[in-house]
This record gives sequence, structure tokens and C-alpha cells, in this order.
Amino acid sequence: MTAPRKPHIALTSKAAPFVIRAERAADVAMREALLDACFGENRHGRTCQRLRDGRAPAAGLALSAMREGKLVGTVRLWHVSAGGRPALVLGPLAVDPACRELGIGAALMHQALAAARARGHEAVILLGDAPYYARFGFSGEKTGALSLPGPFERDRLLAIEFAAGALDGAEGMIVPTGAALPKRRAVRALHAHAA
Repeated sequence: MTAPRKPHIALTSKAAPFVIRAERAADVAMREALLDACFGENRHGRTCQRLRDGRAPAAGLALSAMREGKLVGTVRLWHVSAGGRPALVLGPLAVDPACRELGIGAALMHQALAAARARGHEAVILLGDAPYYARFGFSGEKTGALSLPGPFERDRLLAIEFAAGALDGAEGMIVPTGAALPKRRAVRALHAHAA
């Protein structure tokens, strides 16, 4: 009697795993191409970009998702003052459209939020779809009196607190407070945006 044979299952490219790691300098060109593909070349004119222009992301909070040697996802967080309260702004979060069914976006969110909490940050703000981000704990409960430096849809301004009360009473403009990019990098980034 022969043992039943297990059917041979060919692994498709969709079965290939991904890994999330700290962003590296070598990721920049791939990240920019992915962001252009996901958000269009006019992404540099969006309101939240005003919080990132000329600034470095928060230390340890720029993540890349890699799959088969290719960058397939990215998320970065930035230091801001939310009406005088220290916070981070998350964004943009982007995933290669060909990989959207693999859970990369959720994995990036979970890892980014865990890293922000572990580094002692007390609150994260973002501009995004409430139904998607609610599963990570984001809501508009503490953002009603906050504004952004440009047009935005009020119901898309969301936040999560890691420390209770971190955004209590926060009102006014959300402004960047992160470290400025070195002059040479800022000029290069400006030229890349103009191209």
C-alpha cells in the first residue's frame, strides 16, 4: 500500500513574503516612484505635504516594506505641534497596487504605531479614511479644534493617543517641528518635487 501523495502546490508570486525594515538611503528613489504611482505627481501640492517639506522624518519612524528585493510599501512619521501639543503626523502610507491583498498596509501601520509608542511618543495624527484607520484606534474625537495649513476634509483628520489626555484641549494649527533636512538634501528634494 502506498501512502497518499500530497498534491504539489506551486507557490505563486503572491505567496512571497514581505519584510518591514527601517528605510535606507537606497530606498529613496523606489519610495518616490511608489508614492507617485499611488498618489500622482501632484502629491507634492497636498496640504499634509506642508508638514513634511524640508523636514526629516522622526528618528526610527521611516519604514519600508520589501518583497523580493523591491520596495512595495512605505510609511513615515513626522514631528509636529498640534495646537501646542507635541505629536507625530503619519503619512503618507502607500502600498504597491499589485500587493494590496497581502496585508502590507496593516503591517506597516502596526509596526509604525508600535515603534512610535516604544519611542515615547504620546499621539499620532493623520489625514485619511476614518473607516480604514478606525481599526488601528484612530478617531476624530480629539481633532475637532485642530486645523492644517491648507484645505482638508474635517472628517478625515484623525488621531490616536498612546498617553491618555495627550491631545486634551489641543486646538489651533498643526505645524511642523521636526529637524530640518540638511541644506543640500533639502535643495535636492525641492528639485525632485519640481521635476
